[in-house]
Amino acid sequence: MKICLLGPSYPYRGGIAHYMTLLARELRRRHHVVFFGFTRQYPQWLYPGQTDRDPSQAALTDEYIRVLDSLNPWTWMQTARRICREQPRLLILPWWTSFWTPAFWTVSSWVKRASATTVVFICHNVIEHETNLIKQFCTQLVLQTGDAFIVHSTQDRASLATMCPGRPIYQAFHPSYAELAPTRLARQEARRKLNVGEKVLLFFGFVRPYKGLEYAIRSLPLILSKHQVTLIVAGEIWSGRREIKKLISQLGLEAHVRIEDRYIANEEIGLYFSAADLLLLPYLSATQSGIAQIAYAQEVPVVATRVGGLLDVVTDGQTGYLVEPASPTAIAEAVIDFFDHHRGDYMVEQIKRQRSRFTWAPIVQAIEAIGQQDDCVDNHTVS
Repeated sequence: MKICLLGPSYPYRGGIAHYMTLLARELRRRHHVVFFGFTRQYPQWLYPGQTDRDPSQAALTDEYIRVLDSLNPWTWMQTARRICREQPRLLILPWWTSFWTPAFWTVSSWVKRASATTVVFICHNVIEHETNLIKQFCTQLVLQTGDAFIVHSTQDRASLATMCPGRPIYQAFHPSYAELAPTRLARQEARRKLNVGEKVLLFFGFVRPYKGLEYAIRSLPLILSKHQVTLIVAGEIWSGRREIKKLISQLGLEAHVRIEDRYIANEEIGLYFSAADLLLLPYLSATQSGIAQIAYAQEVPVVATRVGGLLDVVTDGQTGYLVEPASPTAIAEAVIDFFDHHRGDYMVEQIKRQRSRFTWAPIVQAIEAIGQQDDCVDNHTVS
């Protein structure tokens, strides 16, 4: 089957670029894939980080054609025409933010009018995290041009069924990002390299308000009353930098919080996860988490909140803990239980047993099922 992909890849950074690159690799094993990428992703004035370029030496790469400029409408039409000339059975686009409304609506609408190609959206966020009515309108405008959808959470499937009733929706777990960090260091070696002591908690990835870092920091005084821990915050802070540092100072936690305010290159990911006992995901909202998949690949249990897709991924008491959102006490109780009862070995074994659920096979199966059917109105869960 011939499949066209449109989305980011290296040299752009972040979870969507990693996802699209790994998806292209997986699909190429069985299908003819033509991958169209970006010549420009975000304008610098709009991007909240230092740059949208990936500094990794061990970058994830795949063969693709750079053609679409987010700010140049001529390239949107050019991309659509090139896709039509390929005559693919499927066009697959990721959806995660309404910034892409003009470009993706143009490409999707043109391809639907000018070809027999089925347009498939892989929805990472049906409703984005910092949303408003305009963003929701833009999302609905774009997604209504889709013929079929793949989602990674029950929450997103329900939102999409309301937004695009009658369209086929396939649900599958967010797949593993194991290839981002293929090697694992001995825990003591990793801690020595990072110069941290015993008992390490990790908060990883871009720091944004919905990720709830504040509540992880506020949980530390309770945890420290029982166990001496270090919280490593490894990721670029996109907002609230001053407030975070002020909170750490007010709580007297300078000796227990280490902030790496930068994008963590691929070759460093294994170092940080190898040093960690637990990954903290104190999110206030979430549809899915690629970071949880990195943790499972690195055999690190997770403390996550009971929101969105995290409920589908974390098995409470086995691969980690599910706690109430916006509750430093709940986070602290989970961490203390983990160390008090030495649950690390048991949870690592459970992760090894359960992580086979998070392969790329269900995503590929969903794409193949869409490609084989012209009309399908049922919702599906692929396992």
